[in-house]
Amino acid sequence: MRLLIVGPAHPLRGGIAAFNERLASALQQEGHQVHILSFAYQYPKWLFPGTSQYSQEPPPQGLSIFADLHSLNPLNWWQVSQKYAAKNYHLAIFRYWLPFMAPSLGTVARWLKKTGMPIVAITDNIIPHEKRWGDTVLTRYFLKSCDGFLTMSQTVLQDLRRLEPSKPVLYSPHPLYDSYGSSMSKQQARQQLGLSPEGNYVLFFGLIRPYKGLDILLQAMADPRLASQQVHLIIAGEPYENLSAYLQQIAHLGLHNRITARWEFIPNSQVATYFCAADIVAQPYKSATQSGVAQIAYHFNRPLLVSNVGGLPEVVLHGKGGYVVNPDPNAVAEALADFFENKRYEPFAAVVAAEKHKYQWSYFTSRLMELFSKLAY
Repeated sequence: MRLLIVGPAHPLRGGIAAFNERLASALQQEGHQVHILSFAYQYPKWLFPGTSQYSQEPPPQGLSIFADLHSLNPLNWWQVSQKYAAKNYHLAIFRYWLPFMAPSLGTVARWLKKTGMPIVAITDNIIPHEKRWGDTVLTRYFLKSCDGFLTMSQTVLQDLRRLEPSKPVLYSPHPLYDSYGSSMSKQQARQQLGLSPEGNYVLFFGLIRPYKGLDILLQAMADPRLASQQVHLIIAGEPYENLSAYLQQIAHLGLHNRITARWEFIPNSQVATYFCAADIVAQPYKSATQSGVAQIAYHFNRPLLVSNVGGLPEVVLHGKGGYVVNPDPNAVAEALADFFENKRYEPFAAVVAAEKHKYQWSYFTSRLMELFSKLAY
């Protein structure tokens, strides 16, 4: 089949770009011809809180990526629609994660659909983590342009059904992020990061936003049981909010000697080092849908501590391969204390290694093709 993926890709950075590239690769391995329609202009500076939208790393090999779409230019939407409609794709696969993108993506999808091209969407979020006026109206506009949907958590599926009750919807869990290189030993990873080879390490990874609960994790780190065991926290990610509150909290709790922080976007080439250095990955989120960070952890056989919110509990076997807890400092501290006091890394990691077969790309692509078969074309 000739397939078009519409969403960010290199040189744009971030989890959705990485996902689109890996999806394109998986589909190509199955014999499909795949193009990615990415953005020439994605976010205006006032909406993007990070330092850069662009990666400095080389482009992925073997992928056809075209940075043609402008998120704010309606004339561009028409031109892009005409250009890609002429290529006669069998299916267009749109990524939807933010209502801001609904006008551009929804309009391009409508014009492609008029030519007889089936349109499906992989919906990361229906209700955004940080809500704004007009979110529902914009999301409805996009959903009406599509013929079917694939969600990566049951929570998003339920949100979608409230706004779109009749079109075909399938669920497939977020597949592994297995494109960040090979595993290395803890000792090697910790040496590269300048950490003690014998310490106890928790990793908080990814963009730092209010809903991700870093403040909860910092409060948990002050628990006397974790202090007595010299549990150390690695923070690796770029703040998408004011950093001063976290620095003040670290100072107030006296955590300086037990925090290693790299307050910046972690390039793909260094992701493996951070995950392999950790004993457990913590996601004390206050709200969530699904998580790409969890699927990086699974790729590197790292146990997870997640909050009992959104789709996060769907991928963690509580008490066997990780912990599902309330987003509360005491609950987080209790789980981490149990993990390190009872030396649960090896048995938990073994469970994770056995579980991750559920998250293969071949299953995800098969569900995508199953959705295509349900469309009325």
